[in-house]
Amino acid sequence: MADVREGAPAPPHGSGDPAVPLEEHLIDTFNALRDELLGTLIYVLGNRDDAQDAAQDAFLKCWSARHQLAQVQNLRGWIFRVCFNTAKDLQRSAWHRRSRPLGDGFTMVAKDAAPSQTVEEQESVERLRKAILDLRQEEKKVFLLRQNGELTYEQIAEMRRCPIGTVKSQMRSALDKLRKLLN
Repeated sequence: MADVREGAPAPPHGSGDPAVPLEEHLIDTFNALRDELLGTLIYVLGNRDDAQDAAQDAFLKCWSARHQLAQVQNLRGWIFRVCFNTAKDLQRSAWHRRSRPLGDGFTMVAKDAAPSQTVEEQESVERLRKAILDLRQEEKKVFLLRQNGELTYEQIAEMRRCPIGTVKSQMRSALDKLRKLLN
């Protein structure tokens, strides 16, 4: 996914400088989250092409709703929410259900992956990826929002419109399953 604003440096995440216009802050935050969003969407949708499409559609939705930015308390959480909702829309579409990627279609997005990464580390990452894919849909979303989105349980509950206890139970279940599969 290309930088939304080519050549523009992204500020440190969460910079809420009042001198920066809200639209510019949206672009900067989206660009800073780009790799995390794409990696999360790959897990949710199952392939890189759909993830890139969903990320681009999500940005357009965020941009179209930029007049609401003053009311957004957690821009990072809001962007992740829009991305997840866009991914759900894509999963429901008839076109997505009919199309299948060639091969397994999965690609890990790594930040700063060292060329000397050992085969053992790659195998561990692959085991983790497969374990996450084996989680139930609700558990996978809660896990990814908590880990990749760095959202609180309260924010996830609000985003998913469910009780916080449900979110905590789903996270606990996901962690238990991942421990079992990885040990």
